[in-house]
Amino acid sequence: MTSSTEHDIKVLNTLIETTIDSAEGYGEAAKDAENTRYAAAFQQRAAERRQVAQRLQQQVRSLGGTPEDDGTILAKAHRMFVELRAKMSSNDDTAIVDEVERGEDHIKAKYEDALKDSDVSAGTMSAINQAYVSVKTGHDQMRDLKHALHAKS
Repeated sequence: MTSSTEHDIKVLNTLIETTIDSAEGYGEAAKDAENTRYAAAFQQRAAERRQVAQRLQQQVRSLGGTPEDDGTILAKAHRMFVELRAKMSSNDDTAIVDEVERGEDHIKAKYEDALKDSDVSAGTMSAINQAYVSVKTGHDQMRDLKHALHAKS
């Protein structure tokens, strides 16, 4: 493997971990949401994020690498903290959406950093760009939902 290929694989695997974290976070949010409309939206986003991760994993395989298939330890710790905090406080949808939107800021920033990486190949950049479209849409949807919920309260 060339160092360029190794760099592409490293960048993609970082995005895969973050995307899996996002899918799992949406899954948890769907379980905790009181409003079925929010739960359905979270489930849909979780499924979409899993598809994005699968496409990035395929790109890693096409480069001859081994794709990540798990999220980050930090995200698992964060989810445990969020679950504990939710059990200790009133678990309302606004708090859940706030937490989801915070996660969306994180994943969007990770993808934007990758998009600025001039060392990745054109094929990898194309895969990142395609994934980013989904990430940006999810981010914007959750941002708008958060603002709408806070405007009501």
